Amino acid sequence: MSEVLMPKATAVWLLDNTSLTFAQIAAFCGLHHLEVKGIADGDVAENMRGVDPIAGGILSREEIQRGENDESYRMKVAESKIAHIPQPKRKGSRYTPVIRRQDKPDAVAWFIRNHPEVSDAQISKLIGTTKSTINNVRDKSHWNSPNIRPVDPVTLGLCTQIELDEVIAKSAEKRRKMEAEKALRSEGPGLAPAQDDPGAYDSQEEDDAKKDVSADDVFRDFS
Repeated sequence: MSEVLMPKATAVWLLDNTSLTFAQIAAFCGLHHLEVKGIADGDVAENMRGVDPIAGGILSREEIQRGENDESYRMKVAESKIAHIPQPKRKGSRYTPVIRRQDKPDAVAWFIRNHPEVSDAQISKLIGTTKSTINNVRDKSHWNSPNIRPVDPVTLGLCTQIELDEVIAKSAEKRRKMEAEKALRSEGPGLAPAQDDPGAYDSQEEDDAKKDVSADDVFRDFS
């Protein structure tokens, strides 16, 4: 089970900057080797910006070198240097400066494109937007839809990298289940996998989000 938070973006970087095999990259990122081949061919994750796993502290240059020297070697995720640092619990709703509010639809578009497994409640809580704004961006009915471009919320200054990583990590298990079920369906008829309640994840996340997101967010969010 991969611990890489942005597997496809990491795979893009490894394909562009190393001589690792598709199988090695797939094993490290938790992807299927055909999916990695699709990324290399431009059929998957087209125009996605690569994420440097060395700068992110999840992979060392020495591990990459070992993999390049031995095709059978499977790289290991580096031990986190920040996992032991306690993060203060944010109380109350998130305030976003007026100058940043116009960037929220770009952050929403980034989540929709790169992390569809993250629920609307999680996005709303993380960047301080409303579910109506998220729906408008998703169905392209937002008033500024022609100018919306996917940009990650850390770059926009709407949250920290640690906060973003935590949200994506919480949704990682759900993503793996979705991909596993998709793979089973693509393999053809067989025993149907047990189906989880499709609303179970979102309902739980929405309950958690409501504890921290106040009604004032609705009036402060003009995106």
